[in-house]
Amino acid sequence: MKASSELKPGVNLPASGTVSTINDVARLAGVSIKTVSRVMNNEPNVRAETRVKVQEAANLLHYRPNLLARSLAGARSFLIGIFYDNPNPSYINAVQNGAIRRCRESSYHLLIEPQDAHSPDLERNIAGLLATIRLDGVILTPPLCDMAVVLHAVEAAGVPYVRISPFLNPGRSPIVRMDEARATYEMTQHLIAMGHRDIGFVLGHPEHGGTHLRYQGFTKALSEAGITPRPDWVKQGFFSYESGVEAGKSFFAEGKPRPSAIFSSNDYMAFGIMGVAQQMGIRIPEDISICGFDDAPGSILIWPHVTTIRQPVEDIAYAAADILLAKAEVEDEDGTKRDTDRLLPFELIKRNSVGPV
Repeated sequence: MKASSELKPGVNLPASGTVSTINDVARLAGVSIKTVSRVMNNEPNVRAETRVKVQEAANLLHYRPNLLARSLAGARSFLIGIFYDNPNPSYINAVQNGAIRRCRESSYHLLIEPQDAHSPDLERNIAGLLATIRLDGVILTPPLCDMAVVLHAVEAAGVPYVRISPFLNPGRSPIVRMDEARATYEMTQHLIAMGHRDIGFVLGHPEHGGTHLRYQGFTKALSEAGITPRPDWVKQGFFSYESGVEAGKSFFAEGKPRPSAIFSSNDYMAFGIMGVAQQMGIRIPEDISICGFDDAPGSILIWPHVTTIRQPVEDIAYAAADILLAKAEVEDEDGTKRDTDRLLPFELIKRNSVGPV
């Protein structure tokens, strides 16, 4: 279908070199400015043929909506934010990619704001940011999603928010998560099925709710198999490679009994443990099995490839943004709300780092 065959005849195009406006698109498409706005904002309840006609006119005129003009024209800013404090860049990159993918579908933009969870000015910093930049919604990632001062600052500003994988107050806001306890439960069952009964565990950062959920799943699987976890085989980590190295040194200290398998609460710590094992001549998985959590990119870049839980981080962030944007678009239409929690599936990925006893 040619654009000219569907567009309003007899309309003069803007002179070469001039910037097209929403008025130009409306005239060429033969529709109202409001209809053009609804199509550009990817809003529902626009007839398919009208949407095609407006898009063809916009393409012909090389029209791109002006973010500031859109914001000034209505109640929405077309901006949502992500607040985070996380030691793993691959996790944050996945969160950003998922949220950006959803934002682009509705012609929104994403504001990325790192925060220091231990700053005494955390609440003031977030309150100041929200007072300065008008956001249509905020996505909170661990550990910020469980911090009372953060929730208070966002709620006081009246900004809708969605939390990713919170541990506390599940009914306080819409949340998106996967079942972390179930995931570690199934991974531990896999280790037990491979004949492992002497299993060590590396905890994640104590301020992250996922740490506690993952340990719950681990201990539940052990209990059902009649296995009591040894306290000296439960190490504190912080979701970082360095803390995995420290855990590995502790597990493999000379003269100490070591487990036949180690379950690390994330892949980065597993990488650290594997590095220590290889330096000491401990073979994986012949001498010890090691598994992780998250399916970080490095899990298939090192050898042996890491058995892990694939957490759909991008999809989780996409869903969090979708809740915010669906809420904004529906409220803009008829004032109704559509908040909903979402539980996304995980996948146990079996690779070479785990073998039978």
